[in-house]
Order: sequence, then C-alpha cells, then structure tokens
Amino acid sequence: MAAPAIATGTQQPIVVEVPPINNPAIDVSTLPPLDVTKPPPPRTNALFDTLLDTYASFQARREALGLSNPGTVDQISKEVQRDVFLTNQTFSGLRAELNKSFSINPIFQVSHAFSMGSQQLSPYTFLALYGTDNLLLQGQVDSDLSFSARLNARLHPRLTQKCSLQIQPSAGMSPGGAQISLEQDYIGSDFTAQLKSINPSILEGSLTGMFIGSYLQSITPRLSVGLEGVWQKPGGDMGPEAALSYAARWKGDDWIASAQLLTQGGLQGSYWRRLTDKVETGVDVNLQFAGLSGANAMMGGMRKEGTATLGAKYEFSRSIFRAQVDSQGKIGCLLDKVIAPPVRVTFAGEMDHAKNAAKLGLAVSIEASGEELMEQQDRVIPASPPF
Repeated sequence: MAAPAIATGTQQPIVVEVPPINNPAIDVSTLPPLDVTKPPPPRTNALFDTLLDTYASFQARREALGLSNPGTVDQISKEVQRDVFLTNQTFSGLRAELNKSFSINPIFQVSHAFSMGSQQLSPYTFLALYGTDNLLLQGQVDSDLSFSARLNARLHPRLTQKCSLQIQPSAGMSPGGAQISLEQDYIGSDFTAQLKSINPSILEGSLTGMFIGSYLQSITPRLSVGLEGVWQKPGGDMGPEAALSYAARWKGDDWIASAQLLTQGGLQGSYWRRLTDKVETGVDVNLQFAGLSGANAMMGGMRKEGTATLGAKYEFSRSIFRAQVDSQGKIGCLLDKVIAPPVRVTFAGEMDHAKNAAKLGLAVSIEASGEELMEQQDRVIPASPPF
C-alpha cells in the first residue's frame, strides 16, 4: 500500500490507496474454521456427575493398561484339558469317517461316520454343518435315532447367542429324554460374561432348570480372576440348590497356571508349559472334599478324593502324539497321522491297571473336496462362524 500524499501550502485532498479485495496476500482458505460445537449442557445433578466422571476416569485407565480378553471361566484351563489331554478324543473300536466340503464361504460340510465295537459311538452318524461369519447351524442324527442340533448367532461383534438341543430315545434300561440349552456370551475388550440355562421351565408353577452365570476379568496383562455361580431346581417338591466357585489364571511367557475353588468343597489346579516349539506338557490336580455340610456331614463325616493327571503333546511334521497318565493307574495315548492330504489315521489306546481293562481304537478319516473347492481356497476368504 502506497503512503498517503499530503501537500503543503495549498490544501489538497488526501489520497489513500485501499488494497483490492482479491489481494492474493489474504488467503481465506488458510483461516481457521469457526468452532460451531455446541457447549455441553449444564450439570444439574452433582452425584450423577461425580459418578460419570469417576466412570470415565476408570475407563481411561483401563484402556491405558492394554488388557486383552481372558477367555471364559469354563475354558480357563483349555490349554491342558483340550490341547494336551485326551479329553473327548479317545475312543475304542473301529471307526471310519467320510467328510465332504462343498464351500468355504459360506461353509457347508457333511460327514458320514461308521463305528464298530464301541459302546459309546453309534454304528452310523450323519452330520451336516452350515456357517457364515455370523451364523452357525449344525445337526447330527445317529442310527439309534439320537438327534442333536446347534444354532449359534453373532448378534453383535461382542454378543453371541447359542442354542442347543439333544433328544435321546428310550432304549433298554435308558428312559431317554430331551435337553435344551440357551447361552449368551458377551466378549468385552478385557472381560467375558456368560449366562447359560439348561432346561428352563415355568410349567410346574415355579422356575425350574439349571442356570449358570460366570464372569472373567483381566486385572493385569498376566492375571485374570473371575467367578461362576450355579443355581438349579430339579422340580417337584425339591428345593433349589446353589453353588459358587472362584477362578484365577496367570499367564507367563511360555506357561499358564489356573485354579478353581468350589465353595462346597473342591479345588482344581492346572499348569501348562511349552517346552519347545513342538512339545507341550500339562498337569491337572483335582481335589474333592465331600461331606463338608448339609446331609453329607451327617453320613460319615468328611471324605477326601483326589486325582492328578500328567500329559504331554508332541507335534511332528505330519502327525500329533498325545499321552497321559493319572494317579488312578490309567494310561492313555493317541496318535493322529496324516498319510496323505485327504487321508488321516488315528490310533487310540487306554489301559486301566486298577480295573485290569484295556481299550484300543483305530479310525480312518477321508476328506473329499472337488476342484472347485480348491480354487475357492485361493481366491475366497474362509468364513469364521461363531463356534
């Protein structure tokens, strides 16, 4: 802007040069935007505002710890019970399975299983499974007309609804029966809450069935604590029964220790450790104290029972070997070997020295899949159903 010109002597008009509006020296786009955010409403309840501030501060400190989800109470020792031990894996007799997969997203599979010489398995079992990222449907029917079905639905990324139904027909000395189970799981960032009901009913004039609630919370990146409560009323004139248990889990770098204490008299502790990349071992100790209270105390006083189990798992390139031994004189092993990509052979053996009994099992499993399924594996992301 030029300086104003002022004349001396004769009065002259003062000339002032005003910069044009489109002066490139002023860039409107660089000016900060106006803050049009509405101010928070005024606080009127001191007690409620204090609770909100306390909760917000507590949540901020929880997030700063970087805690992870600890899992569930019923699977607090899954590394030992499910991964190392032979739980729900051992069998006896001969078994053959033919599995056919039609799609990986959505997942659709059918299975035919034949068994011979086993007291637990039916001669023939048919199973069908359908799953998407938010839904799981599974049905199973046996040659003895036993039927089971399962429906899991992920209603929210953190909330899952699970339903299961089992129908057992009467045969021989067995009267048969039916069982329905409803379960809700809420998986938080650092906790898990579960509510499960088995055969709930109000048809007898009052609430009957079994109800189980559990909560497991991460306290530190290594420590998790929780509790589980059970309330049941069989029906008729029988009164309700309740039990409470406490659980804790400590996770080290290559080991995990967990414990559960039952207030009515019971203690279970487990220890899992990874020795190498291919070797895992686990120990489980289960103590039961019967006769602590109620009618049991009037029938002979306290009775102590305990079982200790030691197991190991070895992973080879194309096979997995598991073995375990317990304090009651029972030894078991299971070898799962992949002969070829679609063929798997499983051998199971168990010897009970106390009862002088032995069991042997041999199974062959064949996975059948067409060329279309092989092409899908290269270009389609497999579905992840809510198991």
